[in-house]
Amino acid sequence: MADLKTSYMGIPLANPVIAGASELTSHADSIRKIEDSGAGALVIKSLFEEQIQLERARFEEEQGMYNDLSAEMHSLYPEAQHSGPESHLLWVRKAKESVSIPVIASLNAVNKATWSEWAIKLQDTGVNGLELNFFANPDQQAGDAASIEKDQIEAVKAVVKAVKIPVSIKMSLFYTAPIAAAKAFADAGAKGLVLFNKFFQPDINVEKESSTLPLNLSIATDNRLPLRYAGLLHGETKASICASSGIMDGLDVAKMILAGADVIQVVSTLYRNKITQIGRIVKDLEKWMDGKGYSSLEDFRGKMSKKNSKDPWAYKRAQYVKLLMKPDPMGIIR
Repeated sequence: MADLKTSYMGIPLANPVIAGASELTSHADSIRKIEDSGAGALVIKSLFEEQIQLERARFEEEQGMYNDLSAEMHSLYPEAQHSGPESHLLWVRKAKESVSIPVIASLNAVNKATWSEWAIKLQDTGVNGLELNFFANPDQQAGDAASIEKDQIEAVKAVVKAVKIPVSIKMSLFYTAPIAAAKAFADAGAKGLVLFNKFFQPDINVEKESSTLPLNLSIATDNRLPLRYAGLLHGETKASICASSGIMDGLDVAKMILAGADVIQVVSTLYRNKITQIGRIVKDLEKWMDGKGYSSLEDFRGKMSKKNSKDPWAYKRAQYVKLLMKPDPMGIIR
């Protein structure tokens, strides 16, 4: 039978299937199901800058809570809500103690001081690693691409210097030069690169003329972008490559490893097919490997990467041109 053992950022894993950060990794029952279903590791739902700032705002209000006290006040905290970053730390510690598989914390911050301060606090919960989520808000029009990336690289350096556990970067899709950005994060000390972060996008209800925030689950074809960049990065960096987005089954995992990924993350398929999908993914990967005669992941990792591919056009834009040059590429013209 195929051996699925691998490592991610130097962390030994029983297999390459990681449950990504989501609501499913924020409850005791579901993380136990994730472990029981055979996941190699899990990433705890992110701690966000907004949660931390709300906690600080609440503390500031407590200091002056009686300054403007009146009989008509219906709340002592009219503006701040307690979102519990300290409670999040307690949960991460509990999660780590509740399962035997590796647990990775996730931090999504903005301010420089927040990254290092809370990276240390998350490390102290006993987690095996830390995932940093970067996103430059689209309303930050004053910042140019170079300065935004420079700030993020400096944040990576600060966190890596502050903690002893390995750090990964869950990258945005929106870098001008993703390969260069990935290599810069690795040079700054990141031990893992997650390709890519899936952000919630706003929508508009035209009847109510109001903004909505729909749950944007991945679809299978979304995996082509991380596949491309896993293939481009294989052999070009010492950082572990983690493919994320649109990975639904065992054959999708096989694709990513053929491209050059070390591990993968799944979320959407767990919402669609329940947490037990993890077990099916692992079994299907084993079955595929046995059928191909592969005894370990290393036997085929990166076999179809840019570095090793026999098709020189596979990762180039010319592939798109070649497709569209066909008389009827979609087979719909009669």
